[in-house]
Amino acid sequence: MANLELDLAKRRGGTVKLPEGALDRFRAELRGSLFLRDGEGYEAARQIWNATVTRRPGIIVRCAGVADAIRTVNFAREHELLLAVRGGGHNIAGSALCEGGVVLDLSPMKAVSVDPRRRIAQVSPGALLSDFDHEAQAFGLATPLGINSTTGVAGLTLGGGFGWLSRKYGLTIDNLMSADVILADGQLVRASEDENKELFWGIRGGGGNFGVVTRFEFRLHPVGPLVTAGLVVFPYERAHEVLARYAELTASLDESSAVWAVLRHAPPLPFLSPDVHGTNVVVLAVFSLDERSRVRALLDRIRTFGTPLGEHVGEMPFVQWEKAFDPLLTPGARNYWKSHNFRGLSEGARDIIIEYAGKLPSPQTEIFLGQVGGAVNRVSPTATAYVHRNVDFVMNVHGRWESAEEDAKCIQWARGFFVASTPHAAEGVYVNFMTEEEGGRVGAAYGQNFDRLVRLKNQVDPTNMFCTNQNIVPDGRTVGRANGSPARATERRHHR
Repeated sequence: MANLELDLAKRRGGTVKLPEGALDRFRAELRGSLFLRDGEGYEAARQIWNATVTRRPGIIVRCAGVADAIRTVNFAREHELLLAVRGGGHNIAGSALCEGGVVLDLSPMKAVSVDPRRRIAQVSPGALLSDFDHEAQAFGLATPLGINSTTGVAGLTLGGGFGWLSRKYGLTIDNLMSADVILADGQLVRASEDENKELFWGIRGGGGNFGVVTRFEFRLHPVGPLVTAGLVVFPYERAHEVLARYAELTASLDESSAVWAVLRHAPPLPFLSPDVHGTNVVVLAVFSLDERSRVRALLDRIRTFGTPLGEHVGEMPFVQWEKAFDPLLTPGARNYWKSHNFRGLSEGARDIIIEYAGKLPSPQTEIFLGQVGGAVNRVSPTATAYVHRNVDFVMNVHGRWESAEEDAKCIQWARGFFVASTPHAAEGVYVNFMTEEEGGRVGAAYGQNFDRLVRLKNQVDPTNMFCTNQNIVPDGRTVGRANGSPARATERRHHR
């Protein structure tokens, strides 16, 4: 392989050409694959979930194992190259790619090993939720993850992680027992409550700012294999009544159950009449580990909210429910999110949600309210980097569409909704739901934990090698990303 005239992005701006033979030597050290811009296989290697992100890295290294990841970190550091880290490639901000730099792609590393006796899973960083569930559910075990089986376990975990099991068993990070982490200097260390304790604190919600995790160790819980789950669909015209009753229901719901609310155009679900398809609806997504009689009582209560347009709730394999929303979240569409946390669901918040749900800019756009609380909120806000331990709902304003011509309309709608709903929201934001231009919200994402995270960053990554993320800058200023590279730093802010 010739060195070529390859201009690579430097971490602190500008470009550099590698010394003669450097690329050849690096390639010879790898067991995995290396893709060069415009070379064979490159276009396929750079595809990620969100099609609005079109950055073109200079080099993509698809790692076959931990040694490849260490060598890639060392190569990027030695040549001062911009470095991005890819797990599942599902992050809304496109943090898996950087413009002109090096992508450390962990996606081939999908191993999941379950010890059913100790109820522990060892998970590699390229594993998706479907990989994890496939192995753990063979033993009737699970840990709280997300709601889309194609999401990467690594990125989900590093931002905190919540899903259907969180009210019962906490966040994903509340079930993380240890991790192996490659630091900026190339060291591979173990982080746990007993080793590198401060690093362990930081990676639980710190969003990949401190290193490359090459192994996660999770605590597992008995779940399934059958659970009760499904959808109850109400007409949009009943939205005020449904959401008011929903707010009352969720305030007293048993922690073994979770009910999420989604406002969108009705997908062509087989249990809905064809004349309902494409109309505005309010969907309540019901999940429960509870006994049948209690679930029946829950459903009876939900039915009193109004006459459903249709419902499909019953016993099903947990792995099937984890994949239920996959058809609505396939890769390749254009996506833009805005997010708020809510403590309770006030009348003012409900009114804004309903107003904007009545003018959705595309058939795939939706507003969802993910119910958390329960076990999530019994953990101290300073116990992990993830700080939002007093939140009842995480709202995601999920703009989704197909063509670039729709960008302005859909993004404007999402931003308008975000601004209108801000007075009714709690402070803070879930870091995994932040888009690439929201670097000014990093302080809000970490609140009272931010200063401690800066101190940790100073210790383990003082040159800010891991910067293509919602970045915690070593000197204590927040920074966004412009086309996958560090942007001008701005003073940190602890508010929205």
